[in-house]
Amino acid sequence: MGFEIAATDALIVVDMQNDFCPGGALAVPGGDALISPINAMMARFPIVVATQDWHPASHASFASAHGRAPFDTIELAYGTQVLWPDHCVQRTQGAEFHPALDTDRFQMVVRKGFHPGVDSYSGFVEADRSTVTGLSSYLRERGAKRLYLVGLALDFCVAWTAFDARAAGFEVVVVENACRAIDLGGSLDVAFAEFERLGISRRDWP
Repeated sequence: MGFEIAATDALIVVDMQNDFCPGGALAVPGGDALISPINAMMARFPIVVATQDWHPASHASFASAHGRAPFDTIELAYGTQVLWPDHCVQRTQGAEFHPALDTDRFQMVVRKGFHPGVDSYSGFVEADRSTVTGLSSYLRERGAKRLYLVGLALDFCVAWTAFDARAAGFEVVVVENACRAIDLGGSLDVAFAEFERLGISRRDWP
């Protein structure tokens, strides 16, 4: 089935940054293979927004900040937190978008995870579930009604962005072949089940 892009459609490019691509601190296998299709998609959409992890050093989500091993979990004030390798630290090369990504197409960049004590997978609401980024308001002012999501990682930042987009009342389509997953402890199956429950579509870009 082909994609019919409407004037009210927006593309959300999630965290296509060096640290999430091969060779990065938290690399998602095959992440750089998404760049060409995402560049092609951006040329088709009237509204294009990117999200960018933008962590201060010693962020609360970093295992190194707690003397723990990466992928352990701890309890923070807002709930259970997966501990990650240090990644996407502000003003480092790892936090930059992949150099082959056509960033000139970005009309807005939403930085997330910059509060030292709160992680943020979603482009809409941080992990404390109360700190909003302003993305929903921006999209509404631009007239967006349906959001297509691509990028990294499918089962974390893409998924949480999709959940919150749906909660905000947008129609949501996750472009599955323009995403890659970490699949940590069955996290991909959990994300897919939640997509189905919330009415989030999964499609492939032709």
